[in-house]
Amino acid sequence: MALKYVVKKTTFGFDKEKAEKYVAKPFNVVTVDFKMLCDQVTKVGFVPRGTVKSVLDGLIDSLITYMEIGASVSLGEFGTFRPSFGCKSQDDEKEVTAETLKNRKIIFTPGSMFKGMIKSISIQKLDSSKANSSSTPDKGNGGSGEGGNEGGGEAPDPAA
Repeated sequence: MALKYVVKKTTFGFDKEKAEKYVAKPFNVVTVDFKMLCDQVTKVGFVPRGTVKSVLDGLIDSLITYMEIGASVSLGEFGTFRPSFGCKSQDDEKEVTAETLKNRKIIFTPGSMFKGMIKSISIQKLDSSKANSSSTPDKGNGGSGEGGNEGGGEAPDPAA
């Protein structure tokens, strides 16, 4: 398997010329939802689907519990989740308050297994004609939104 990308024209607004350049954008073939993930773990782990779902639900609840108190949560070779935020810069130290905090987020740092996988995976250019007929490239929202979501709703995000 390989990561796929498409070439897109992008306008860069940070320079005076508003230069248009071409960049590679990741192309996600499908978004694997929670049900699909549970089914796959059931197949490879020989564990009943209900048990897999219970364990993953418990993991998500535990991640939330620990991150709500500001803890980083390490899942060994899988990686580490940690809560974070951005902050508007201020001229004076006293002006930095909770109100100046913005963009609360959860940062995932991959562990050794994911780092090794992403370094070794091949990368292929996708024909633009195929990209237009299948789905659209990821715009930072977790995928194209096609495939695997038979329930109609959005799958739970374990990082949220």
